[in-house]
Amino acid sequence: MKIRELKERDLIEHISGLLTKPGKDTVVGAGVDDCAVLDIGGNDYLLATTDMLHRKTDFPHRMSGWQIGWMAVAVNLSDLASKGAKPLGILMAIGIPPDSELDLLDDIIKGMDDCARSFGTRVIGGDMDSHDELTMTGTALGLVNKDLLIRRSGANPGDLVCVTGNLGTAGAALILLQKNINVDQQILKALFEPIPRINEGMALAKTCAITSMMDISDGLALSLHDLAKASGVGFKIYDDKLPVLPDVKKLLKGNELPGAVVFTGGDFELLFTVPPDKINKARNACSFTVIGEVIKEGIFIERSNGIEKLEARGFEHF
Repeated sequence: MKIRELKERDLIEHISGLLTKPGKDTVVGAGVDDCAVLDIGGNDYLLATTDMLHRKTDFPHRMSGWQIGWMAVAVNLSDLASKGAKPLGILMAIGIPPDSELDLLDDIIKGMDDCARSFGTRVIGGDMDSHDELTMTGTALGLVNKDLLIRRSGANPGDLVCVTGNLGTAGAALILLQKNINVDQQILKALFEPIPRINEGMALAKTCAITSMMDISDGLALSLHDLAKASGVGFKIYDDKLPVLPDVKKLLKGNELPGAVVFTGGDFELLFTVPPDKINKARNACSFTVIGEVIKEGIFIERSNGIEKLEARGFEHF
């Protein structure tokens, strides 16, 4: 069997099955959630997550060096946000073609530093080597109180499904760039300078009202399937409740809009579930939109012309 014959999540599951089972100090191990969770004693868990990004697949050519650096840190911080964790530091390994301009590297480092500092942390180390293609692998470390950790595996039928921010903005930018259409800066920034919801994640965790949570950088549909698998539940989402910028609705035509909003990745928002009687408590933490409800099984979206099953389709590397 060739690797290309497997989807990304199937490959992750395959790899996880080959690894030695973690010890008692590992609360959440490989392939289970957005972060690994380690019990280091005391009142807090140590969280660790890593992501690899490549020039060809992850950094559109219009991105500046500063934006590349920002993105490389933001993608890791977003995973910490989904666990309600406070960032401790970022490690970054950079493989870069040796004929690259030093100014490009300088801008990348400045973008990394600015993103880390914006969310209360620092780049604390890493590695450098020569590579045929710009490749950046970041590792984020964080802490969360043991009583406040939020996992994917906690949603219950009857809970409300919620998201922070707007959906489809990054997807719209990607679609418009591919069509060589000028993109408004607000829309373009959603793709090139994503905001990891660190502050929102920590605030939501402190309410003790959230039953499950993850980030949706791979797209809403795929994330719903991930959350459903982890929690053993289903979801019913309402299309008319999905928060979308008016400009995005104007710019996208036909199937482009649902494609960007539901299936395309790049929105670094939080997807989470809340019992109805705790929704006001959650609203005191941050702004968000209720987009559906947790059901016993199946994943559906209700549109104006009826209810349809929501495919597990989104951004995957394989």
